[in-house]
Amino acid sequence: MRLSRYFLPVLKEVPKDAEIVSHRLMLRAGMIRQQASGLYAWLPLGYKVLRKIQNIIEEEQDRAGAIEMLMPTIQSADLWRESGRYDAYGKEMLRMKDRHDRDMLFGPTNEEVITDIFRASVRSYKQLPLNLYHVQWKFRDEIRPRFGTMRSREFLMKDAYSFDMNKEEARRSYYKMFVSYLRTYHRMGLTAIPMKAETGPIGGDLSHEFIVLADTGESGVFCHADMLEKTIPAFDVDYDGDLSPIVDDWTSLYAATEDMIDMEEFEREVPEDRRVAARGIEVGQVFYFGTKYSESMNATVTGPDGKEVAVHCGSYGIGLTRIVPALIEAFHDENGIIWPVSVAPFEAVILNLKSGQEACDSACDSLYEQLRNAGIDALYDDTGEGAGAKFSTADLIGIPYQLIIGPRGVKSGEAEIKHRASGERETIALDQVVTRLKELIEPERRDKI
Repeated sequence: MRLSRYFLPVLKEVPKDAEIVSHRLMLRAGMIRQQASGLYAWLPLGYKVLRKIQNIIEEEQDRAGAIEMLMPTIQSADLWRESGRYDAYGKEMLRMKDRHDRDMLFGPTNEEVITDIFRASVRSYKQLPLNLYHVQWKFRDEIRPRFGTMRSREFLMKDAYSFDMNKEEARRSYYKMFVSYLRTYHRMGLTAIPMKAETGPIGGDLSHEFIVLADTGESGVFCHADMLEKTIPAFDVDYDGDLSPIVDDWTSLYAATEDMIDMEEFEREVPEDRRVAARGIEVGQVFYFGTKYSESMNATVTGPDGKEVAVHCGSYGIGLTRIVPALIEAFHDENGIIWPVSVAPFEAVILNLKSGQEACDSACDSLYEQLRNAGIDALYDDTGEGAGAKFSTADLIGIPYQLIIGPRGVKSGEAEIKHRASGERETIALDQVVTRLKELIEPERRDKI
């Protein structure tokens, strides 16, 4: 994409109302614009990051055996009355009436809708296990939206819902999603620690939040330091096999949010020099809630003995619009964002330091076409801005690799590659740039783990 034809409204000034680094940088980098309290437009650069995150999530959900669908954002209040949550949910739910005076709501979550779909379509235990998921915009009328898209009223979320015959089989579904989440966050470059958590209005008695440590996190977290050093399950993990060893490994050490912390247990189980007490950002949560919704909404199947059985269910959420600021909180410096390749809006940016000079334009145009043909997603800064402004913009928006082309380099047949994360620069022949970039980028794409 040529920057002269792109929509990238970067800001030079730091927005006064942005309290945390990620909110400031998302506004300055032209990723989002606020439309109202807790409501944001996702501009092209931000939306591209969001889509990359969504693609990784969908690939890992598919790999774990979940099946994608899409449910409506506007839901009937009658379903929520069946489950008993319509009046209990609170003011976070945006309630409304349609033209026929029927009570409706803008869905904050989808347990009722998916249970209604299930009970209308699944009759026998032979159709189980079943896991259905979607990625959908949701609305919760937060009393105090803050931190940009970290806690907004409208947000994009992945929900998966599992249906099983009994608790033992439901736990296997829970384990699949647990492992899938470990792999998902790793592919994004994040270390997300699973921690025992409250189930809240979702219900149930088993839940883990996936937490990214950050000073700006809303939750207090407590864990064993070794949790920060664990390895991620391999690419060839067998989702049809026994996943309990992986889950046991990730839950054997103490890790809990402030809502679940038992300080005596924490101090007893974790040596003093290995205790981590920090802040964290929740980027996902998994729940097993048994028959909470299936019993109240009559979602049953015929078992092997011919008797009707209420199915055991779980739900599994990932907040896409929370992951973006979480990534920025984890990866930034004083100059701007530092994107991991796997979620970067562009993998490389070409900086033409002398736009309008024939030799520089020709070299940059040629390199741009070579990168496109090689499958490298590149942004080409072909604008008439000065070199300093181009460097500042490239650092701000965080593209992993900057290709610096100037008159002297063109004359000697060379370019510079700047690594955004380390600041390292390397000089390389122009005809070797694409080969070198592929060597750098391919291992970082995290397509396979």
